[in-house]
Amino acid sequence: MSNNSRQSCSVIMLYMIIGVLILLLISYSPPNSSKSSIKHHHRRLKLRSVDITRKQHDPVAFDPIVADLERRHVDKKYFDDVAAPGHEAQPDWEDLMDAEDYLNDEQKFNVTDRLLLLFPKIDVDPADGYVSGHELTEWNMQQAEKEVLHRTLREFEGHDKNKDGFVSFSEYEPPSWVRNSDNTSFGYEMGWWKEEHFNASDIDNDGLLNLTEFNDFLHPADTKSEKLLRWLCHEEIRERDSDKDGKVSFKEFFHGLFDLVRNYDEENHNLSHFSDDSNEAPAKQLFAQLDRDGDGFLSHLELLPIIGKLHPSERYYSKQQADYTISQESLERKIQLTVYWADTDKDGRLSLAEMIDNPYVFYSSIFNDDEDDYEYHEELR
Repeated sequence: MSNNSRQSCSVIMLYMIIGVLILLLISYSPPNSSKSSIKHHHRRLKLRSVDITRKQHDPVAFDPIVADLERRHVDKKYFDDVAAPGHEAQPDWEDLMDAEDYLNDEQKFNVTDRLLLLFPKIDVDPADGYVSGHELTEWNMQQAEKEVLHRTLREFEGHDKNKDGFVSFSEYEPPSWVRNSDNTSFGYEMGWWKEEHFNASDIDNDGLLNLTEFNDFLHPADTKSEKLLRWLCHEEIRERDSDKDGKVSFKEFFHGLFDLVRNYDEENHNLSHFSDDSNEAPAKQLFAQLDRDGDGFLSHLELLPIIGKLHPSERYYSKQQADYTISQESLERKIQLTVYWADTDKDGRLSLAEMIDNPYVFYSSIFNDDEDDYEYHEELR
C-alpha cells in the first residue's frame, strides 16, 4: 500500500473516531439548561377544584403548602354549600386565583427551594442522602393523616349542633342526595350513612361519637376497631348477596370480591388479559381458605381476613403513590435524557438531584403544561 493510501486511511479513521466521540458527548450531555428553564417557565401551577361530595379516594398533595391551600379552598366550599345554615364561611385567600398567583410567584413559592427544604424531612430512615420507597410512603402517610384529620374536624364541627364535643345520630344528617330521594333511588341502600354504621362506630356504646369514633365512622377502612370491621364485612355480604340468603356463594365471590382481592395483591394485574377459566382456580383456592366451616358459603366473619383488601387503607394508597412517584421519576428522566440516568441501579431510591431535576413528578397535578410540553400525570394526585 502506498504512503498516500495509508495517509488517506488514517484521515478517514481519525474522522470516524472524532464523529463517534461527538455522538457520545451529545448522547450523554445534560439537557440544555436554558431549554429546561423555558419548559419549567411554561408550566403554570393550578390548584385542584375538589368535589367535596365525591367519595372516591384522591391521592394527597406532596407539598404541605399546596395541601393547605387546597384545604382552605375546600373549607370555603364546604361551609358555603354543606354546613348548617348560619355557619360563617371561612376566608379563602380572597379568591382561588390569588392562591394560584402565589404558587406561580417564584419569589414566594419556588419549587426547587421547596424540594431543598422538604428533602431532609423525608430522608429520615435512614438519613443517607436518598429517599427510598419506604420513606416516601411514610411521608405520604403523614400528609394523608393530616388531610383525614382536617376533614374529620371540619365534619365534626358541622354536625355537633349543640357543641358538646359529641355527635349523636340525630345530629348527623345523611347526604343531600339521600334526603332528596326515595328508597328506590340508585345507591339508596348503601349503608355507610345509616344508623347501623353509626352504632358500629360507637365503640363505648354510649349513643354518641367522640372525635376518634367519628373519624372511624367517616373512614372505616383505617379503623382498628373489630366491631366496625365486622360491620364492613356485613356490608360486603349485603351488597354481594344477590340471592339474599345472608351468605356469599362461590359464584357471588368470584364475580366481584375476588377481583378486588387480586387487584390488591397484584397492583399491575390487568384483568383483561385473563379469562374466567384462568382466574377460577386461584379463586377456588382462596374461597376454600376463607370458608373455615366448609359449608360452601362465606359468612361475614369469614370475610374478616380479606376486608383490608376489599377496603384499602390510607397506607395502601400512600405506598401506591410512593411507588408510582419513584417509577415515574425514572420514566421522565428517560424521556428527557434519552438515556437511563435516573435511578440507573434500579434500587428504588431518589437523590436530591433527581428530585430537583424533575419537580413536575411531585407537583404533576398542579402543573398546566403548554401543548409542546411533556404530558403531566394526573394519576399522581
